[in-house]
Amino acid sequence: MNFIISGKNLEVTPSLKEKIGKKLRKLEKFFNPDTEVYVTMGVEKSRQTIEVTIPFKNMFIRAEETTNDMYASIDNIIDKIERQIRKNRTRLQKRNHGQLNAEYINQISNTDKEEGDYRIVRSKKFSMKPMEVEEAILQMNLLSHEFFVFSNSESGHINAVYKRKDGDYGLIEPEE
Repeated sequence: MNFIISGKNLEVTPSLKEKIGKKLRKLEKFFNPDTEVYVTMGVEKSRQTIEVTIPFKNMFIRAEETTNDMYASIDNIIDKIERQIRKNRTRLQKRNHGQLNAEYINQISNTDKEEGDYRIVRSKKFSMKPMEVEEAILQMNLLSHEFFVFSNSESGHINAVYKRKDGDYGLIEPEE
């Protein structure tokens, strides 16, 4: 596995790189050796956050952990990723595309509760009038929603705005 490690408001020390490498090597049993793993560490006030993203053909495995200690965050992130793989192992096998080690996934204990197909419990249709991003954020706040899908009047594409954990807003738009 190839690790790409970066830091936000944090200098990534050799000891942090060594700890990350040691812990993330436990995931090698799930992935092919040429898989790239993106690790982003950050510090905001007293929160130490690590985010691990593993992209493979049309899918991502992503986990984020925040604690008061970066080393504790690193320890906890592996459990989250393994739990995601176990929970979704059937779906991952179907979409394998040669990136996941299918033999190892098959050996994972069947005692884990396997999720069935995704179940849609509600479907909603609504008309989308073109609006600017600021208007979409206002509309989302008026509705007390966590996200809002709208037609962007500037680009003509379908976009989504969402409220982030830090209180700011995010915008999701398609690549061109």
